[in-house]
Amino acid sequence: MIIDDQYYDVIIIGTGAGGGTLTRKLASTGKKILVLEQGEFLEKESSELVDVEVFKKEDFHAPEQCYDCDGEPFPPQASYSVGGNTKLYSGVLQRMREKDFEEIQHQDGISPQWPFKYQDFEPYYTEAEKLYRAHGQKGEDPTEPPHSEDYPFPVVDSQPQVEEICHSISQQGLHPAYLPIGIGDQGRTDSEDTGVTPAIAINNNVTLKTSAKVVCLHTNPSGKVVKAVQTEIGGRSYLFMGDIIVLSCGAVNSAALLLRSANEKHPQGLANSSNLVGRNLMKQLMTVVVQLTPTSNSGLFQRTRYINDFYWGDKDFSYPMGHIQNSGGILQDVIFSESPPILSIAAKLMPGFGLKQLAKRSIGWWLQTEDLPRPKNQVYLQNSKLHINYTPNNTEAHDRLIYRWIDVLKAVDKNRQNIYPRGETPIQVLAHQCGTCRFGENPKTSVLDLDCRTHDLDNLYVVDSSFFPSSSATSPALTVIANALRVGEHLIERLKG
Repeated sequence: MIIDDQYYDVIIIGTGAGGGTLTRKLASTGKKILVLEQGEFLEKESSELVDVEVFKKEDFHAPEQCYDCDGEPFPPQASYSVGGNTKLYSGVLQRMREKDFEEIQHQDGISPQWPFKYQDFEPYYTEAEKLYRAHGQKGEDPTEPPHSEDYPFPVVDSQPQVEEICHSISQQGLHPAYLPIGIGDQGRTDSEDTGVTPAIAINNNVTLKTSAKVVCLHTNPSGKVVKAVQTEIGGRSYLFMGDIIVLSCGAVNSAALLLRSANEKHPQGLANSSNLVGRNLMKQLMTVVVQLTPTSNSGLFQRTRYINDFYWGDKDFSYPMGHIQNSGGILQDVIFSESPPILSIAAKLMPGFGLKQLAKRSIGWWLQTEDLPRPKNQVYLQNSKLHINYTPNNTEAHDRLIYRWIDVLKAVDKNRQNIYPRGETPIQVLAHQCGTCRFGENPKTSVLDLDCRTHDLDNLYVVDSSFFPSSSATSPALTVIANALRVGEHLIERLKG
């Protein structure tokens, strides 16, 4: 094993929304920062990729196997690259709603309250929107929480077909609003271009090592602090030493790393005295509904519109149902989200059309419903194999959202007899994963404290979506980014000491 002769003030593991943003935040401190990323730089931006090619080559499937509750192996869909999963996300930068931070009664149980409230996160949401160049517009969505400032950039224009549909939807008394989207000079903003690359370019105190797979964290003899990060690079094993260690590997992989790092002082895994590491995995209930259109489109346009009129329910269902957004071009987002089977179903309605042709005659709608934290939905190790045990819950609320939305589309398409095929995301799609290391004040009921430092180890932090106590029905990226900025402020103060 090679022991690196450098000693770092901070070691950040992972470069996604949390790790990449934190790298940018801490770079200006002048402290010595090491960033470890399992993947490499992508050859081209994800927004330029032809999605059919992506799935044929399986570019965005992790190299290792996970196992489901029946012991069947599957390759999880994830991006191991500089920028993490922000290299394949849609660019949507949504704030959680004010009530999302409170205890909420759902049809299938209770969504727990957060130890912080919306107003505590609001300044960091504003900072995150500026950093990631959010394009949006306030005042259209009745569920939108208060903003201390306007969006920094104007809305992204919609395709004519989408605007036409949204106009018809508004005639039904609904409130289609513009999605807040992160757009930069090179397309969608991500944590490579916004976080890691500027941090390295501007500050010579940041070192990035790619193709660096972290396999274990080592503590001191007392087990109170992490002293070394064991990493495989080019087939060789390295030890990197640092004062502060930050995990941002994604909710599944951060929990897995803590569990794999079990030792004599932490026999259940690091930071796991509560036995909650890996538990309460959430990844929202997500379905794509395809709407056929009489005119063609490019199939590659950006998501731009959303509807939250059913977020907290409707007159026939008093429980929260969820969020709806147009999926963008079918080629760009629906196929990208592992939904080719629904196009195959739709193809039966239009004989003679290939999948690409059909995609250009379709508008996709992406429906999201909050799933609730369940201890049995968990990431765990068995015989050194990583298992993901996940059973969806709150399914009636999601089904009602789907049926309610199809009724809306039927009213829009009243002159056509359309069928609306739908496709749910399978277990290997780990989009919007969260909750495996929830934060809180009580070490018995949480893994992290309010600064996202582990209760059990003084210098170990987690800044990805693992910290979520509940998932909400919004896209989680902006909340992860905002939290990384919040934790970054705490770490800057700690580093001064």
